[in-house]
Amino acid sequence: MLWGEGFFRAWRSANAIDTHLGKIDHHFSPFELGMALKRARYLTRRGTRGRYEYIQKYPFSGDDSLTKGRVRKRK
Repeated sequence: MLWGEGFFRAWRSANAIDTHLGKIDHHFSPFELGMALKRARYLTRRGTRGRYEYIQKYPFSGDDSLTKGRVRKRK
């Protein structure tokens, strides 16, 4: 959602992300937010533990394939 809004066009701290999500009534624990940001394939991070900043790797194109999980076929 934030990526689609262009929120990650500039480096954003976890506090700034948490504040923005709080404004739209989405509240997450610091651990949950950190894990979600770390696992987002369209974001990259820099910094040290507790002071990470995030930015998008790709411009938003309306293609949702980057956010969808891969389906594994079982043999």
